[in-house]
Amino acid sequence: MKLGYPTITWGGVVGSPAGVTSVKDLFYRTNGDTERALRDIAAAGYTGTEVFDGNLLDFDEDPEVLLRVLGETGLELVSVYTGANFIFPDILEDEIQKIVRAAELAEKFGASRLVVGGGAVRADGTRDSDFAALAHGLDRVADIAAAHGLESSYHPHLGTLVETPDALERLMQLSRINFCPDTAHLAAGGGDPAEIIRRYSDRLAHVHLKDLDRSTGRFLPLGEGDLDFPKIIREIHAANYDSWLMVELDYYDGDPREAAEISKRFLDTLLEN
Repeated sequence: MKLGYPTITWGGVVGSPAGVTSVKDLFYRTNGDTERALRDIAAAGYTGTEVFDGNLLDFDEDPEVLLRVLGETGLELVSVYTGANFIFPDILEDEIQKIVRAAELAEKFGASRLVVGGGAVRADGTRDSDFAALAHGLDRVADIAAAHGLESSYHPHLGTLVETPDALERLMQLSRINFCPDTAHLAAGGGDPAEIIRRYSDRLAHVHLKDLDRSTGRFLPLGEGDLDFPKIIREIHAANYDSWLMVELDYYDGDPREAAEISKRFLDTLLEN
């Protein structure tokens, strides 16, 4: 297994302000310093990283800045994260254009994977047609990614159409996109992450690991919450997945590098056994 760590912990997830009035410009971002995040991630012992599409966009006009930091740290840019609503026909083409842009950036900076979340929850409740619309959008994402030499996967997420195991099952029957489990989001949505990984083992293409305090719903560094990571890792091995494990943490009260180091020590010990 290869271990990576996304830059999200350095500043948390936000969005591009321009997206409020122009959907095509609504990219994910983290508020932190990307260069500092990459140096901290490498210092903590990881060899790969994942970056939001909006943060990559910041380096588009001067790519050598980011490429130099990646080279100096020895980090591989493994994956780029993007997302969309997917269920509203009037804005879908602008959302697809944004995802094309994310794929172009991923290819430009040498990533191999495109990870996508989304599926909006309507103010007046979910409609049956929303799952079909999301699946159709994700199939288009898979085609876009493939056209740019990228492997794509869908990341179920709290606050989206796909929170629960039943919702994930419904989507996976409708779409051909691959699967990116996030252990904490799956557990918080009422699922057993290990069992869900087993169920979709033939579509496992990327992995986000983070821990969860079930009593508070708070995301934590690995080993500090309630999730059964030995069981999770066994199922990942059983799926014949021998690639990148992204240790993701959306936020941390202290130094984000400390959180990365806590998870790295835990995972090193677990993988040795």
